[in-house]
Amino acid sequence: MKKYFAISILLLSLVFEAKAQSRGVKIGYIDMEYILQNVPDYTEANNQLEQKAQKWKQDIETKKIEIAKLKDALKTEKALLTKELIEEREEEIKFQEDELLDFQQKKFGPNGDLMTQKAVLVKPIQDQVFNAVQDIAELKKYDFIFDKSSDLTMLFSAKRHDISDQVVRSITRAERREQLSKKELKEQEKKEYMEDVEDENPALAARKKALEEKKAARDKLMEDRKLAAEAKKKEQDDKRKAAAEAREAKKSGTVPANDKTTSDKTVAPETNKKTSDSTTVDPNSKEAKAAARAKLVEDKKKALEEKKKKILADREAAKKTKEEKTGEPKKEE
Repeated sequence: MKKYFAISILLLSLVFEAKAQSRGVKIGYIDMEYILQNVPDYTEANNQLEQKAQKWKQDIETKKIEIAKLKDALKTEKALLTKELIEEREEEIKFQEDELLDFQQKKFGPNGDLMTQKAVLVKPIQDQVFNAVQDIAELKKYDFIFDKSSDLTMLFSAKRHDISDQVVRSITRAERREQLSKKELKEQEKKEYMEDVEDENPALAARKKALEEKKAARDKLMEDRKLAAEAKKKEQDDKRKAAAEAREAKKSGTVPANDKTTSDKTVAPETNKKTSDSTTVDPNSKEAKAAARAKLVEDKKKALEEKKKKILADREAAKKTKEEKTGEPKKEE
């Protein structure tokens, strides 16, 4: 194996030398593990497979516990059992252990269900990766593209030669295009073209990133200014509203509840004590006149009620006196 590997390295070096004499050699590499982790279809299917593997592991642990219980029971009861019963139980335990071993090999062995299903899962993605690598190599004139996760040992690999992200984009682009309209497809192709240009020209990508950061900072500054202007406008509106309320209160002779110029404490001239009334009422105001009229009506109403009560009382007294007078002659007879 080492001999074939050395021959392969020698052949590659000869090819590199021949290419280098004619023009610069363009080399790239991919990381298959990284690509698989970033392809949504594979990630979802792999998660489902991992759930199955966890279930198989739980079944294995359950079987191990059952076998351990059988062994403990045999150890405890061995002194009470006959030789035939002991051999029978030992055979049962051996059968259970063999069955467990077969299950482990069937699920997790080299040719087990886990490895088989992983191979089935990876195969379509590998085909897509192969096609994407071929397209990228032809489009961007790569001479060699290696797989970093394969048996080929890479002692050093510069990140700028890694085209794994380009492969992932190439795979996901095909899926997105199937769901886009013609107009969206045109926009997507334009975006993909710019991404490809940026891959070829890192300086352009850096300039674009700087412009995007500058635009974001400018947008944030504009937003802050807008918020400050809105706060200032609200403050001015509140001041105007307060001034209008103060003017209206002055006209009506009342003091608004939020007026800071009035005192919360006033002294009554008769008692020289603090009262809870912090406002003064103009006797000529509409409110004062309305209150006076209401009081006058109330007083009249009270007077009429009292007069009516007095008349009724007088009538009752006269009636009683009359009854007493008419009753006296009867007593004398």
